[in-house]
Amino acid sequence: MAATAIPAGKPRQPSLSQLKAFAAVAEHLHFRDAASAIGMSQPALSGAVATLEDTLGVQLLERTTRKVLLSPAGERLAARARSVLAEVGALLEEAEAARAPFTGVLRLGVIPTVAPYLLPTVLRLVREQYPRLDLQVHEEQTASLLDGLAHGRLDLLLLAVPLGAPGVVELPLFDEDFVLVTPRDHWLGGRTDIPREALKELDLLLLDEGHCLRDQALDICREAGRTEGAPVTTTAAGLSTLVQLVGGGLGVTLLPRTALRVETGRNEDLATGDFADPAPARRIALAMRAGAARAEEFEALAATLREAVRSLPVRVAR
Repeated sequence: MAATAIPAGKPRQPSLSQLKAFAAVAEHLHFRDAASAIGMSQPALSGAVATLEDTLGVQLLERTTRKVLLSPAGERLAARARSVLAEVGALLEEAEAARAPFTGVLRLGVIPTVAPYLLPTVLRLVREQYPRLDLQVHEEQTASLLDGLAHGRLDLLLLAVPLGAPGVVELPLFDEDFVLVTPRDHWLGGRTDIPREALKELDLLLLDEGHCLRDQALDICREAGRTEGAPVTTTAAGLSTLVQLVGGGLGVTLLPRTALRVETGRNEDLATGDFADPAPARRIALAMRAGAARAEEFEALAATLREAVRSLPVRVAR
């Protein structure tokens, strides 16, 4: 598709809706998926991108009957368009924060191994103390959450730390121990003094790749002296499935203590065991962008959350 030359005179400027449409197509490389992602009709999205090409005087996309590709110019300008949209989003966020704290939309990202166990506390807190806050929850794995935070798709994260991510500020909430979950008749079931070294030879069941809890469990096993060749079975996408596999006698697993009541409370085929002090543990925190316009608001939310979780089996961060 040849780009139309821009007439002489005052240059036109692209609109935000045109940039948003182009950024969506650049991400999805599919007009229907892009239109659905930003809530725009496909004809309107196609027209917005065509108008943007006309305005800029460059061809951004290569269209065929089967697929959409970015042109070389499109590759360069897609990154610039995302940057412009992120800056506009930051401007709106700052204006919103300036008007009043704890109002408007707050897009909270949560990892799957925290969401079912901590969200009831978070939602109750928001409902009771911040009724004007429009909390929108997104459950995703850590890498996706960090990407969403960096690109402005998410405002605040609730996840396990440390992250080691540049430009991210962590607001610690609490520490919680890991508990060994075993079949009911397992020799470690019911013990309160399990040494970490016991993990060396156990048939350990873990979550799939991408879950930070899997990485934490493997780190604990390495600290206990477990060798790389020791059997590790990965067959579960979530903790509920993992626990069912343990109940079926396929092995043992590690659960964060906040998950115990939900995941093991009704299963008579399971037993649990506590590790000897110091027990392996994880830290849960809120995470925000460095320099976030709502930083003071997020810090206040973290302080309120620390008080709210005191009834849970955790050690509140100071």
